[in-house]
Parts: sequence; C-alpha cells; structure tokens
Amino acid sequence: MFRVAEAITTWNRWTFEATKWLVYIIAGLMLYEVISRYSLHNPTSWGPELATLLFGPFFLLGGPYLLHLGGHVAVDIVSSKAEGWLKTVLAIVAALLALLFGAILLRYSAPLAMQAYQYGETSYSAWNPVVWPAKMVLPLAAVLLILQALAEVVFAMRGRTA
Repeated sequence: MFRVAEAITTWNRWTFEATKWLVYIIAGLMLYEVISRYSLHNPTSWGPELATLLFGPFFLLGGPYLLHLGGHVAVDIVSSKAEGWLKTVLAIVAALLALLFGAILLRYSAPLAMQAYQYGETSYSAWNPVVWPAKMVLPLAAVLLILQALAEVVFAMRGRTA
C-alpha cells in the first residue's frame, strides 16, 4: 500500500509541476490584454475569458499535491502540539475530511461536466468557446484529491507526515 501511496503522490507532484506553469500563460494573457486595451485601444474579446478558463485547472490541479505538502489553510492549534498516536489520529481524520470533500465535489461536479460535454456547452460570450474541457478538470481534480487523501491515510499510519 505504501508504494501505491507514493505513486499517487508522485503522480500528483507531476500534475502540479506541469500545471504550475499555467500562471505564466495567464499573466502573459493579462499583460497582452492590458496593452491591447489601454495602449492600442483595441481590447480582445477572448483574453480575459481564456485566462479565466486556464485559472481553473491551475488552481484545481495543484490542490491534491498541496494536501500532501500540508499547504492548505488549517487551524492546527491541537495537531501542532500533538504527539504519538494522537498526532496520527488527527492526521487520519484530516485526510478523511479531505476525502469526504473530494467525494462530495466529485458527486456534484461529474454530472455537470458530462452534461457540458454532451451538449457541447459554450460560454455564450462574444468569443463563445466550448467550456467542457475546463469543467472536466473539476471531477478529475476531485479524483486526484480523493486518491491523495487515501495516500495520506497510508502515510499517517506509517508514521510519515508531510
């Protein structure tokens, strides 16, 4: 089980490493939009919307690896002072809460993403791109979060924390 947990964490690290570069694309798009709008007096209809569509995957696909790193906002007054079995129990409870969140997210996002794909949903803007690829990222991120939460349970039981 430990090797599976390490493989899940490695996969999530690779996903994080690949998607973190989207922030540079988003920044470039916004810079182009600002220059186009204020210097050239010719704003784009697609720039801000594309940046928004790219921000979702950037934000969501980093979450599972951030769970492993312990980088989420947390109130750890008790867990920071805990030792031994109590620290392990608190780590497992935190991972199970993350798993529950991921399961709820998957339960409600998967049907909406599938519906967007089946209907060829677009944004209904002037640019009007299809939005199902961006919507599919949410259930994917939920699955990755669930897997990482399970991996964190294995790590906690093994005595290893982030």
